Amino acid sequence: MAEAVEKAGGATDLMRDLGVGRFTDLPDQYTHWIEEQRAWSESVAFADQSFHMTDFNLEGPDALDFLRKFGVNSFEGFDQRGKAKQLVVSNPNGNFLGDAILFSLGDDRYLSVGAAAAHNWLLYNAETGDFDVEAELQPRPVTLDGNPNNYRYQVQGPDAIDTMREAVDGDLPDINFFNFETVQIAGHDVNLLRHGMAGEPGFEFWGPWEDHEEVRSAILDAGSDYDIKRLGSESYQTANVILGWLPLVVPAIFEEGMEDYLEWLDVGKGLLSIGGSFDSEDISDYYVTPVELGYDHIINFDHDFVGKEALQEEIDNPQRKKVTLEWDGDDVTEIFGSLFDDDGDAAQYMDFPHPRSAACPYDEVRVDGELVGVSTDKSYVYNEREFLSLALVDTEYADPGTEVTVVWGDPTADSPRVERHEQVEISATVAPAPYGQDKR
Repeated sequence: MAEAVEKAGGATDLMRDLGVGRFTDLPDQYTHWIEEQRAWSESVAFADQSFHMTDFNLEGPDALDFLRKFGVNSFEGFDQRGKAKQLVVSNPNGNFLGDAILFSLGDDRYLSVGAAAAHNWLLYNAETGDFDVEAELQPRPVTLDGNPNNYRYQVQGPDAIDTMREAVDGDLPDINFFNFETVQIAGHDVNLLRHGMAGEPGFEFWGPWEDHEEVRSAILDAGSDYDIKRLGSESYQTANVILGWLPLVVPAIFEEGMEDYLEWLDVGKGLLSIGGSFDSEDISDYYVTPVELGYDHIINFDHDFVGKEALQEEIDNPQRKKVTLEWDGDDVTEIFGSLFDDDGDAAQYMDFPHPRSAACPYDEVRVDGELVGVSTDKSYVYNEREFLSLALVDTEYADPGTEVTVVWGDPTADSPRVERHEQVEISATVAPAPYGQDKR
């Protein structure tokens, strides 16, 4: 990795304009993305997560001690099967590397599911550290020629629980939030996690890939009376802005204390592309911290972990805060209107419902011309009739109702992945994150 950075002239030069890789093997939409968005709010939505995440398997006598060393979370009582939590990982300087959903499988076995950034760091430390553990990382199945090890499905929406009552063989167990139990669906053992997205109740569940068709059919049949809709890849990704979860930011790997890791990390597995109007030569300007991301309630200082000292210094005095931005509808409409204006270049084209030209979009957020933060993942959500983005802004501008400006359009016109365009300013209003009422 270090050699690739030097050859490119810097980390940001290496990561900008890489484009967006293949997200999943699923179609963009099954019906229409608007109807699919409406399903999670009005009935029940079915999502297939089998192809876009990595699986990190960890086992051995030191497995829990290993997780304590590299996770900012508390792991008290987490050795019991049936527990799950959002694992958050920072680097030695307290900057964010990644997050994932961690499952305790019992008998010193753990499964972590999510983006690769956190898992690459965990695998490196499992292979090079002094821990009695065995670790294995399955890359994103969409990049492989074969099938994933497991299917992973999710149902969410006001009728999700009733759908699962119909689908499960026998009685649906009463499972606490972020706990899981083994049930049977279509005669197959299924790991059922009490979960939800976009503030709606639901379940996530997984099992061996060879069972995927029968389990999927059973769920869709059970949901037919509730107008179940399958989520295509586009509508699925738009739930993030409602939940307030940032799926991808630039992982803080290019800094002091990470040199050996960069030597170990394969360039094809460790890079995420950067896009958007925010443009800095200093890669550290793209870094965020777990505190800024709103994970202060997850961080627990009851154990020694990588990045602890830096996070202790920050947690009571963060410089930025995660918020939702409501983009002005008239200004967004003008972006499309510029396509019909023959006076100069149009604004950069905006794909609905989930526009992005890179894995990690960063757009400037300004107040009176001054840079006060960055806007990241963004989507149009029909249920809210709003175009929303998640942003990190200076704390003095984080109060709901604050008026800001988002700069839309990548800074250069010479990228082969972005058309020639004119940057434009979009008015936006700060709102809370998560955005909607949590009904989970």
